[in-house]
Amino acid sequence: MRFLGPSAYEQTWRAMRSFTDARLQDTDDEIWCTEHHPIYTLGLAGRYEHLKRRNAIPVLKVDRGGQVTYHGPGQLVAYVMLDLRRAGFGVRDTVRRIESAVVKWLHSLGIAAYGNVAAPGVYASQANREAKIAALGLRVRNGCTYHGVAVNIAMDLSPFADIDPCGFPGLAVTQLADFGVSRTMDEAAAELAPLLASSLRQSSSR
Repeated sequence: MRFLGPSAYEQTWRAMRSFTDARLQDTDDEIWCTEHHPIYTLGLAGRYEHLKRRNAIPVLKVDRGGQVTYHGPGQLVAYVMLDLRRAGFGVRDTVRRIESAVVKWLHSLGIAAYGNVAAPGVYASQANREAKIAALGLRVRNGCTYHGVAVNIAMDLSPFADIDPCGFPGLAVTQLADFGVSRTMDEAAAELAPLLASSLRQSSSR
């Protein structure tokens, strides 16, 4: 587990790709925790029509799955560099395991969260309305994953209003702070990263 602190998205993305390209059969899996400067990212199938209104925030087309999302200060991003061949399970199982770790963490904080098979990510009910609290997107390269999950901790959510989050018009977004839960980025990373590692490590016995 690596705790990078604040980082530029594109620089971190390129570092993930370089790490993945240089991996050997015995290279340890890694989880990188960070938060990014404001940026919108579009996945491989991302459509620019989901950027409803242009603003001053830069837009970057990247190689993960999924549509458009926003990254910014106050959001914990956990990147998962996992050798699927060694782990012995596939991408869908990886997604479910990442979601499960986030859900477990949120439950420990008193937030009733859940995954959605039809729309990857983690959701929570707020004012009787479903809202997304964590977005998830992966890329598989040479049998290994990179990219990961972004959990909203305590951030300015207004940039989400200028997009269709994850390609879903009208999708509400929420964060830990909206549920009265206070965590610094360091605290959030220190709590979530071990749960992610444990959830993904369990596969080795299957």
